[in-house]
Amino acid sequence: MKSHFFSNLLDRLVPREGLVLLFLATAVGAATGLAAVFFIRLISFIHHFAFGDVAVFFPSLGRFWLVIIPVCGALLGGPIIAFFASEAKGHGVPEVMQALILRGGRIRPRVALAKIFASALCIGTGGSAGREGPIVQVGSTLGSTVGQWLGLSDERIRNLVACGAAAGIAATFNAPIAGITFAIEVLLCELQVSVFGNVVIAAVSASIVSQLFLGSSPAFVVPAYVMNSPWEILLYVILGLFAALVGIFFIRLLDAFEVFFDNLKIHQMLKPAIGAALLGGLAFFYPHISSFMTVFTGDTRLGLPLIDNVPHIYGSGFDFIDQVLKGEASFTLLFMLVFLKPLATSFTLGSGNSGGVFAPSLFTGAMLGGAFGYMVKFIAPGFPVEVGAYALVGMASVFAAAARAPLTAMLIVFEMSNDYMLILPLMAAGMTASCVAQWLQPDSIYTIKLTKRGIHFEQGRDMDIMQGVTVEEVMNRNPISVSHDQSLADLFALFHETHLHGFPVMGEGHELYGFVSLQDMERTLENVERTMKSKDISLQDIKVWDVATSYPVTVFPDEAIWVAIRKMAPRDLARLPVVSRDEPKKMVGLISRSDILKAYQVGVMRKQQNQFERDQISLRRGKDVGFVELVVGAESGCIGVKLSDLPLHQSTSIVSIKRHDQVLTPGSSSVFVSGDIVTVFCRMVHEEEIRGLFEGEGEGEN
Repeated sequence: MKSHFFSNLLDRLVPREGLVLLFLATAVGAATGLAAVFFIRLISFIHHFAFGDVAVFFPSLGRFWLVIIPVCGALLGGPIIAFFASEAKGHGVPEVMQALILRGGRIRPRVALAKIFASALCIGTGGSAGREGPIVQVGSTLGSTVGQWLGLSDERIRNLVACGAAAGIAATFNAPIAGITFAIEVLLCELQVSVFGNVVIAAVSASIVSQLFLGSSPAFVVPAYVMNSPWEILLYVILGLFAALVGIFFIRLLDAFEVFFDNLKIHQMLKPAIGAALLGGLAFFYPHISSFMTVFTGDTRLGLPLIDNVPHIYGSGFDFIDQVLKGEASFTLLFMLVFLKPLATSFTLGSGNSGGVFAPSLFTGAMLGGAFGYMVKFIAPGFPVEVGAYALVGMASVFAAAARAPLTAMLIVFEMSNDYMLILPLMAAGMTASCVAQWLQPDSIYTIKLTKRGIHFEQGRDMDIMQGVTVEEVMNRNPISVSHDQSLADLFALFHETHLHGFPVMGEGHELYGFVSLQDMERTLENVERTMKSKDISLQDIKVWDVATSYPVTVFPDEAIWVAIRKMAPRDLARLPVVSRDEPKKMVGLISRSDILKAYQVGVMRKQQNQFERDQISLRRGKDVGFVELVVGAESGCIGVKLSDLPLHQSTSIVSIKRHDQVLTPGSSSVFVSGDIVTVFCRMVHEEEIRGLFEGEGEGEN
């Protein structure tokens, strides 16, 4: 009802497009800024209440409160996640990315409330997590909700989601530039001028609101560090290599605990409490672990009251990061926390509690950088080394390795420290860490969850969807073509008449000769004007074969759209001729970028439909039904036959087709070839009949 009111109001007012988006971006940014202020203060209130007020009731419990308090927070937050909004589980950013990919940026409004309160309970009671992931999800939800209320298109809603994400980072860390780059680099993976402008406005709006309530000082106050020598850049590159390994360790450790807790046969609302108990146990024995490494008692915070002695592995750890950046921590403590902080975060978020991974990544990076600085001082005592400088660069490097966002990492550390003198080390170490981590571990800490759900996120799109739609389904079957012996004048007229930017060129016997683009013709005309007088040559004298590119890049109709994209990419081609697999010179169609965009929408709808069908199947699953995997034999009667023409029972469903290294999502027009590995869901009494149909051992019956 509310959405109809706002959308009808927008229809009646009919404001200008740019004005609407500008106003909405400002509103989403301001609302996200207010939400960030409330969230930060709620965390502070819960933290002081839990570790200050509550802990004094039974002082005899002493350090046992370190176990009790996180468990109590998880018991309160677990039901919110389990019963109110399951999207609030974990660090939130993958859920935003999934909404952008599959649902046009549509997120349920209740997610914002659930995320704020569940994350505040988690972080405030000691959960090892950051506040940036939750506020990114909250801001994205606010942007999505506004777009849905106004009945905007998917593209406009995605724009507002990006505005909310940028505003969240900007407000939480007082880092508007980093918020903008996070939205572009991590969520959208592309830069569009229209989107960029709105994201900037939202980040600025959120930062202004945040500064009004929280102040404008940077998150960390650090000394003015500089590079002592140009050769020192090599040490920062080495630090980037170590950061890549630590980032991969963090990703895999968190993923391992997520898998462990997902497979745990207990109710979802109790899993965060188990993770909190493990975290509390780690915190309780933390001083005893460190005692074996001769860390001072003061460093491990053994004393009471708890509000002044919360272990370093609890919360976001920004207070301790500030000490490390000033070089006020010991090597052994820093080295130990490189491993303990990711473990604590894995206990917290892997069990399904709510929080972000941004702050733990920065914390781990600061510990690694500080420890590396001490190692350099030990190996080369005469070399002037500032431990805090390496800690600062380490922060950016580990986050760049974990999130594959080197630009965001560099800018957020720069804005949080307000120190420009280390910008070159930040760039060198961050890019090294990101590239090496990408080489060793393709998935980032944000995309690994999506990959496990069957979503391969790349360039803001799900690449699996592009493998589920074939070229034949979206290609233009009757493209306009030109003959190779036509004149350039005819080609010039055709460009003006059709407003197209390229045509396939046909040769003798109507075979594919090549391809000619508008750029090819313009380049030829420029060469003619530059090398000879225009009166010496006529456009009628120049033939299309003189202009066209022979032996063009082609694609087959039964190949996946992703194959066409990869063939277009090296030379940034806008369209490809589609040729018959049996006769490579016979053109059967043309595929362009607009067709690929259409294919993506088709793939999204098909994937959602298949997911719905699988969910229905799982609900109906009994002892007499199951999955059958078989190989299409060389003598099979289904070779070359469309799926819709096969004599299958109504209760039989083709789930997937694996062809070579590609897994295809079957559609009514899917055609089977020899060697296909087909997964079928059917009644088991029909198994032999289906095997006979596909493997060629007999004939299927109706």
